[in-house]
Amino acid sequence: MSEFTTGERRGRDASTPFKAMIMAAGLGTRLYPLTGFTAKPMVPILNRPVMEHMISLLRHHGVCEVAANLHYHPDMIRNYFADGSGFGVRIHYNVEETLLGTAGGVGAFREMFADGTFVVVSGDGLTDIDLTQFVAAHRRNGGIATLAVKEVADPSLYGVVVADEAGRITGFQEKPSVAEALSRSCNCGIYAFEPEIFDYVPKGVFTDWAKDVFPALLAEGIPFYSWAMHGYWNDVGNIEQYRLSNFDALLGRVALDMPGRAVAPGVWVGEGTVIEAGTHLDPPILIGAGCLIESEAQLIGPLIVGDGCIIERGAVLDGVINWGGVKAEAGSRMVGSILGRHVTVRRGAVVHEDVVIGDRSEVVAYADVTASARLEPGSTIGPGEAPSTKRTS
Repeated sequence: MSEFTTGERRGRDASTPFKAMIMAAGLGTRLYPLTGFTAKPMVPILNRPVMEHMISLLRHHGVCEVAANLHYHPDMIRNYFADGSGFGVRIHYNVEETLLGTAGGVGAFREMFADGTFVVVSGDGLTDIDLTQFVAAHRRNGGIATLAVKEVADPSLYGVVVADEAGRITGFQEKPSVAEALSRSCNCGIYAFEPEIFDYVPKGVFTDWAKDVFPALLAEGIPFYSWAMHGYWNDVGNIEQYRLSNFDALLGRVALDMPGRAVAPGVWVGEGTVIEAGTHLDPPILIGAGCLIESEAQLIGPLIVGDGCIIERGAVLDGVINWGGVKAEAGSRMVGSILGRHVTVRRGAVVHEDVVIGDRSEVVAYADVTASARLEPGSTIGPGEAPSTKRTS
């Protein structure tokens, strides 16, 4: 049993820096086929990995020491971020051969977090939460933990946090109906903790915050709190939320750095990109670095084109998200689709609404990919073929 009590604790002065843990071990099953060759925290938002945006947020709030647990495609994450020095932080990694759960993954870093307050954030969450205010509220409350929550219109889609007037948590509901919901405050998966929390996280054992740790705190009467955030938050957990997060960022609904330079109102272009005369650009549009946009191509926003893409003469991209290295040949058309890395859409092919194409795939000339199809990485789709419609929940 923890001996944690309310009141001033070590590391609780408002000016004391805090450390952070990024949860980065997820499989990204609901983002498949985009995650076929890509770790979930590496899926791009505004052409940068979503985890990079999180690290930028942490650094903005004075965090210099970051831990991250890895599991799926771990080398992709380590090779990109290395020791973190290029991003203004120091990153410590732990590769989980067997997943340890949301709390167990943090528990692997208990020695790193033994000296004071730390925060836990998701490597695939998109937010501009004011972490400085969040940690300050946590320290004022004097509890062992504080959960960031956000009011939602439909609580049936989320885990709901129930708290008293002082913000002390009294219970939870998992996706309650609107009629049964005792609160509209959803758990954002952003936490502030004191080191005493590890009394409830056994070493090397799969442990979950929501299923194991928080119920134990309630059972023992250990005080912990909720804090209502008012900034942007979205769990980039499925295809629709991934699309929404990108377009929200493009439209300025979340405070992120826009890469590239503005060449016209609502049009940002990366270094080395060539846009030929006679191209139609309907903002908002983000075009990555090293791209070629040929004359008579039509780009209709909201639209994101990754680095190294080629859009040939007469191709039409409408409401599309393209990752790096995509080639849209002359006369091809894509509407409301998402294309992974190094996808080629050949001459005259049509890719319809809500299609998602995995990396290194090819849509052959004049093929017609039906709406809402999901194409496995490495697919080849020809005229008259029925594309894979594999879906994951």
